[in-house]
Amino acid sequence: MHTDPIAAWHELVESRNPNGLDALLDDDAVFHSPVVHTPQVGKKITAQYLGAALQVFANDSFRYVREIRGERDAVLEFELELDGIHVNGVDMIAWNDAHRITEFKVMLRPLKAVNLIHQKMAAMLQAAR
Repeated sequence: MHTDPIAAWHELVESRNPNGLDALLDDDAVFHSPVVHTPQVGKKITAQYLGAALQVFANDSFRYVREIRGERDAVLEFELELDGIHVNGVDMIAWNDAHRITEFKVMLRPLKAVNLIHQKMAAMLQAAR
């Protein structure tokens, strides 16, 4: 496993393969969705959301445009075009001493993008059940 969780995350995004999520996420990981009111707690549910996001956001226009890093956290700004809508957002990621992600928060703009992502993520998560 990587000692750099952000490098590992970039590899997962590049490959669009959620198989590495289990090794990357802490058992008590928390996912904060831009469209779900309550935090999603635990590795399993966090992996489900991130796996669905890898599929929904996976197109050739997706790219990280900025990265701000601290000792145990990072903010990654991204952009993509989805169904003709420009999506801009940030992934806020925190990790522990074991280099496992403990918190993953996604924020999106504009409202049209939030609504579109909500619709697509709900369909993806429903299909996974």
